[in-house]
Amino acid sequence: MSWGRPVKLHELDRGAVRLRLEPDDAERGEIARRLGLKGLPALTAQVTVKAWLDGAEVSGRFDAVVEQICGVTLEPFEEPVSAEFDVRVVPADSPHAAPAGAGEMELDPDGPDAPDVLESDAIDVAGYVEEHLALELDPFPRKPGVTFDYVAPVAEASPFAALQKLKDRKG
Repeated sequence: MSWGRPVKLHELDRGAVRLRLEPDDAERGEIARRLGLKGLPALTAQVTVKAWLDGAEVSGRFDAVVEQICGVTLEPFEEPVSAEFDVRVVPADSPHAAPAGAGEMELDPDGPDAPDVLESDAIDVAGYVEEHLALELDPFPRKPGVTFDYVAPVAEASPFAALQKLKDRKG
């Protein structure tokens, strides 16, 4: 990702790193393509990266305007999307990283997520913003005010239905 600079773990020794990320037109176009959007007219994020155990905590908020295609009318429409996110990351050699090939893991659905394991000493902050934007997108976008009214097809009367009616009258 070219629109956000990576933060190296050693940079956090001097304290938290605060970033304001705002991709340009070309970068927003590339993000829109990756996320399957018609367009991404706006995206800004305020992110703080601070030391956590032997890794880091990446937290922030993003505000975006996404352009999607309505699943009912097939017309494009814009919609604001905002969210806060909080992710913890650790280096690959961390004792806090889930061991590779450890088999089954017990997960607590109400507990915090396990930390992400970094592939290097750099944290792709923009990647986390993009990932969380993707999680906020409606997989079945619908233009505001549009409803989907399904009318079941009328079943054709079978010739046997007419015979059943005659039988019901006699009995």
